[in-house]
Amino acid sequence: MAQPSDISSASRNEALTPLPDSARAFGWHDHVSLWFSLGVGLLVMQVGAYLVPAVGTQAAAAAIVIGSCVGAGLLAWTARLGCESGLASAGLMHATYGSAFARLPVLLNIVQLVGWTTFEIVIMREGTQAIGKQAFGLALDSTLGTLLTTLLWGAVLLALLAGSMVRLVRRFVRRFGLPLVVISLAWLTWQFGGQLAAKGFGAFWSRTGDGTMGMFGALDLVIAMPVSWLPLVADYARHGKRSAGALGSAFSGTWVGYVVANIWCYALGVMVVSAADTGTGLVTALLLAQGGLLALGLILIDELDNAYGDVYSGAVSTHSLLPRRSVKQWGLLIGVLCIALAMVLPMHALERFLLLLSSVFVPLYGVILGRLGIGAAPSGIGTHRVDWGAATIWIVGIALYHGLADWAPQLGSALPTLALTFVTAWLSRPTPESDASALAQNRG
Repeated sequence: MAQPSDISSASRNEALTPLPDSARAFGWHDHVSLWFSLGVGLLVMQVGAYLVPAVGTQAAAAAIVIGSCVGAGLLAWTARLGCESGLASAGLMHATYGSAFARLPVLLNIVQLVGWTTFEIVIMREGTQAIGKQAFGLALDSTLGTLLTTLLWGAVLLALLAGSMVRLVRRFVRRFGLPLVVISLAWLTWQFGGQLAAKGFGAFWSRTGDGTMGMFGALDLVIAMPVSWLPLVADYARHGKRSAGALGSAFSGTWVGYVVANIWCYALGVMVVSAADTGTGLVTALLLAQGGLLALGLILIDELDNAYGDVYSGAVSTHSLLPRRSVKQWGLLIGVLCIALAMVLPMHALERFLLLLSSVFVPLYGVILGRLGIGAAPSGIGTHRVDWGAATIWIVGIALYHGLADWAPQLGSALPTLALTFVTAWLSRPTPESDASALAQNRG
């Protein structure tokens, strides 16, 4: 049982305290706008560009649609749980794994969010360098140019972190950012669709893969992108107004926003790599398209949302461990750390990085959804320190994920691991009677 000091600390901990209804501002359109914006990015297009040479166009299209629907469904389910409970992601981990053991996945989440933010800064920097070279003939890939472009995007990120997350979503993302990004994606789709039509759409559609990746491997890679957002979604969904509907605005808004953006960006990556000349990089191909300079610039600005989303959620998770500093203070400190890391770390082991994250967070959230996702949402983080059953299922799930990748790669890893951890966690969930008995024994 948690000690009184632990309970007192949790009550002062913003990340572990359910957000009251009076403090919630997000409606359906806010959820859609936020998750469409977070689903758009050069990183998603680059992963889409990896699929076609490996599995071919038709298999890539199937993997994109199925993987996006499944991955966005997991996000939406977790969003519903966060909205109904009012708990942040760290709170859901505490409610599932216990207040002591939950510190491990919370810490892993912080590490991966620092990595994602650093990667986003690198993506924005390299996009800026490509624009500078293409449009103005500037050699921004020099040491000085790399320093200046990194600091430029870092300064903008820190300025956003100094403000309010709710106001950023409602005033900028929903009103201005979303329409501009949709226009950019539509323009690029029109341009590269025209190029593919000129080359012969039939040849593009019938293109086969080189066999370096199977269908389930492609599904794993597609699902890895939405799964990387799983440890963040409740941090935003808890700000949503409760809905009288069966699923709620947080569920439907998150699913619609993310699935449309994810399918669109993956498909655009496939189109770009198929239309471009052999050896042409994604960013270069985008720049060479008519109007591509402006469209890429708007997408880079939207990439700031992704970096901001990572840092904000990382700050909420860090605050859950060290609540003496506010979420805003932790956000600024994490932002400075990521700017520094972007200057020194090599950030291009993309596929391995994505799949490694999936191996941790697919079973982690399989257990959370199995324990908390069916029935009434938890009203707090509970009093137990370690739920050994949930912890064991998670660890076994990680081992299964890697074992399947080695022993049966044709089956994929994400979907079997998710199914097993969810079912096992649901079947082994404590009953109210067993909870009451354990609490009585602890008090006795």
